[in-house]
Amino acid sequence: MLGMPLSPGSRRIAEYRYPTAVRVLVLGAGFGGLELTTMLSEALGADADVTLIDQADSFVFGFSKLDVMFGKREPDAVRHHYRDIAKPGVRFVQETITAIDPVGKRVTTDGDAYEADVLIVGLGADLDPTLTPGLVEAGNEYYTVPGAERLREVLPTFEGGSAIVGVCGDTFKCPPAPSEAALLLDAFLGARGRRDATTIHLVIPFGKPIPPSPDTSEALLAAFAERGIAFVPDRRVAALEDGDAVLDDGQRLPYDLFLGIPVHRVPDVVKASGLAENGWIPVDPGTLRTRFPDVYAVGDVTSVGTPKAGMFAEGAAVVVAEQLIARSRGEESSSRYDGKGACYIEFGHDEVARVDVDFFSTPGRPTGTYTAPSIQTAEEKAEFRRSRSVRWFGG
Repeated sequence: MLGMPLSPGSRRIAEYRYPTAVRVLVLGAGFGGLELTTMLSEALGADADVTLIDQADSFVFGFSKLDVMFGKREPDAVRHHYRDIAKPGVRFVQETITAIDPVGKRVTTDGDAYEADVLIVGLGADLDPTLTPGLVEAGNEYYTVPGAERLREVLPTFEGGSAIVGVCGDTFKCPPAPSEAALLLDAFLGARGRRDATTIHLVIPFGKPIPPSPDTSEALLAAFAERGIAFVPDRRVAALEDGDAVLDDGQRLPYDLFLGIPVHRVPDVVKASGLAENGWIPVDPGTLRTRFPDVYAVGDVTSVGTPKAGMFAEGAAVVVAEQLIARSRGEESSSRYDGKGACYIEFGHDEVARVDVDFFSTPGRPTGTYTAPSIQTAEEKAEFRRSRSVRWFGG
């Protein structure tokens, strides 16, 4: 679903020792938390004092859920276990965070309490299928690993009818993912001789598939037209009722198979902390600092102005890490978050495209550059997965 082919070595900090290290507490071991802790460990070595907390036992690349869903990879094969993290100065703790005090930079979990000099919140966005009536009872979601695993069993039994890929909220992770699901469903059904017996609708809350990149949107719309996928723009699915997907304008689309992207919202523990405003954590777009001193936020949990996608979280984490490394040296960092990133886009039939997007250079007018689908870009995506796996987990 996402990613940009940056070389990890291109942003590594040379190894040197600093006389003073701050206590850093990182909440959330996603793209942002993993890259940030890796950079601090590389720069500070054993002098780093970093605690990384996540309630899960493993990390899964977002695009790997599509691989699981369509039977391309086994569920266990896409998990990267946090127990494999072995970095000087970094301690991983698997606990559920129950309270965050951004003033005192104190965090309580179901197992302990932690204090820090610097707090970084990277807890992502929670998915809440209960906010869409009928989704839990009569639909399927593929944005979680359990949801993808369930669909892995459901899809081979689907004999045909009306299939809908539908977004249920205004904000969601990885904007190309709905388009990918529709194209991959087309290829999956075609390989099983069931495509002619199926209609596919794609419902998204955008006017175009990828608004910042007209070229990417045109390529996707052309692929939809060629493959008979009905594109329903500027709409979201408000409910599933009596065998219909009810859109937010009252339109009803009958369905036999519904693949949904649930409503995204800020985690409850973040909301209760007072960090969030208007649904997400506001940050300085250049430094990722919150209104609380020495408290930063990165990734999907913020309202920084870039998509909720892993590569953007990673880019934000790089900037925070560089600020903390400079601080450990008694220096000021000139590093600023540039709002640039990219997403890989599965077109089916083993071909992958890429869109590179710049959100900050022209405020209010993000721009995108399109790379057409090819086997070569699919190989590039595979290398992206491999390089991050090695960098963060050692294999």
